[in-house]
Amino acid sequence: MEKILDSILPWIQSNSRVLDLACGDGSLLEKIQKVRQINGYGLEIDEKSIIECIGKGINVIEQDLDTGLSNFADNCFDSIIICEALQEMRHPNLLLSEMLRVGRECIITFPNFGHWSARCQLFFLGKMPVTRQLSYQWYETPNIHFFTYRDFKMLCEAQNIRILHYYCIAEAYPDVYLKKIFPNLFTQTAVFHLSL
Repeated sequence: MEKILDSILPWIQSNSRVLDLACGDGSLLEKIQKVRQINGYGLEIDEKSIIECIGKGINVIEQDLDTGLSNFADNCFDSIIICEALQEMRHPNLLLSEMLRVGRECIITFPNFGHWSARCQLFFLGKMPVTRQLSYQWYETPNIHFFTYRDFKMLCEAQNIRILHYYCIAEAYPDVYLKKIFPNLFTQTAVFHLSL
């Protein structure tokens, strides 16, 4: 979480309005609020996580993201964040469009299913990968869309979405050295900053 926070903080303005989709227990939003003094809101569907958000003083709304964001007006937020949950949505392309309607900018993080360790498990072991970023067995995973760093860039291009910045998170050797040369192969978690 710290690497994600460090990578996205420069993209969030102080005193801005931020919406965190699938905010979980509100930890990321809480940290951003402390550093940037933002006006933050979270959307979450899990009841236990909602209670944790409330306990932290996070403004949270119970909402299923698969139903869209039609209850929000155009451009009512400066930034919208979805952290490692886009791959769990039924229609990630539609949610991405909705995010860019509701917010001026979006920040998206996701596990890169094209990472070399995932590829090796599939190729050599013949089984769905289990890694630190993809920690579920195939039969219990919340992930329903398995996409890569490159797939996401292609989606942005197809939807005429501008990539303002991106950051590749890699934690081990040789990934930390090779992620800039071969991001699709050596990025464990991808972080994108987008606008229309």
